[in-house]
Amino acid sequence: MKKIILSILLLFLTITTIEAQKVTFQEYDLDNGMHVVLHQDNTAPVVTVSVMYHVGAKDENPERTGFAHFFEHLLFEGTQNIPRGEWFKIVTSNGGSNNANTTQDRTYYYEVFPSNNLELGLWMESERLMHPIINQIGVDTQNEVVKEEKRLRVDNSPYGQWTAEVFKNLFKEHPYRWTTIGEMEHLDAATLDEFLEFNNKFYVPNNAVLVVAGDIDVPKTKKMIEQYFGPIPRGKDIVRTKVVEKPIQEEIKTTFYDPNIQIPAVFTVYRTPAMTTRDARVLDMISTILSDGKSSRLYKKLVDEKKKALQIAAFNYSLEDYGAYIVLALPLGDNKLTDLVAEMDEEIVKLQTELISEKELQKLRNKFENQFVNSNSSIQGIANSLANYYMLYKDINLINNEIDIYNSITREEIKEIANKYLNPNQRLVLDYLPKK
Repeated sequence: MKKIILSILLLFLTITTIEAQKVTFQEYDLDNGMHVVLHQDNTAPVVTVSVMYHVGAKDENPERTGFAHFFEHLLFEGTQNIPRGEWFKIVTSNGGSNNANTTQDRTYYYEVFPSNNLELGLWMESERLMHPIINQIGVDTQNEVVKEEKRLRVDNSPYGQWTAEVFKNLFKEHPYRWTTIGEMEHLDAATLDEFLEFNNKFYVPNNAVLVVAGDIDVPKTKKMIEQYFGPIPRGKDIVRTKVVEKPIQEEIKTTFYDPNIQIPAVFTVYRTPAMTTRDARVLDMISTILSDGKSSRLYKKLVDEKKKALQIAAFNYSLEDYGAYIVLALPLGDNKLTDLVAEMDEEIVKLQTELISEKELQKLRNKFENQFVNSNSSIQGIANSLANYYMLYKDINLINNEIDIYNSITREEIKEIANKYLNPNQRLVLDYLPKK
């Protein structure tokens, strides 16, 4: 009887926890086209103010790559009302923190403040949008910053150039073929007018979503948002041309020599559909089966049992227009890269020919539910999710119901999608070798 009561209690607590994770929000548009999302959570006196712009590396001129990432840095230089070099000082002196990041699809800025500094956060982000100072001094300064970042993270980092090698071979027409950090000679050649033109085109309210999450009073917050963001003029509508890649019909083989490594690696990469598709989510699950944790198939086989690989990974690199499904391995000792590819292929063939067990499917669902809950466990995480789901997925309600999609995926779908996308004639094989 005690066991029954305990089980009922645990079930009740589980249901209560899941219900507690539901994210409530309000959304509306300003007259200038800026989308606003508000999430109120008064459990802690903290607030996140974030702005996501629908501009990333894929929006760049092929002769001027790196602009979106460059602007991630440049728009911290200062504004008409924030002196150059003072942005971070203002944030930290008021008990806050801030950062920004850029992908192929979007640029994201955020501040985290004690909630009594909400107005400061709103003012600063409105300043970035309305009164940025873009001059040659700032461009020259940030040019050196970006070059140093590239040297540190790419040029002189072990395996730092695999992304560039993968995407330039996987995509021939789509702008995903170049890296987010771009080419330094493109930035060197760019004129100040080109930077100003890029800013005027993409950093406009109708190309952005403002998310305010945390300890807020909604009516007061709306009033402040209107005060600071309402006067910003709407920009011209941005017209995007969708670039369609021809299907890969035979295996692409290429080699890259990295002077920063001693152990080679092999990458098998398949072009996959956009992050918004159900197929992409099935591929996420396939990644978990293959390489998530020490009990995963590839790790258990190649690292634990056969001891052929030093490291193994499989993941779906999902983006707004396409994705890249990547399986990689580093050999242990004298094991050959071709042998590793054969072993990895063998596990993929199993997924293509055999249904996973019901137990394995349930384990998958449990993992994804845990990840989903954790992604919404902080105010900062919720703000990021709200912005992403609105801008890139075009469905902000996914913040509460995307897990339902994952939970509805069947064993048969996993087998079907493995057969649809993960075939040798549809992939790139990159031998990533030490430079002699």
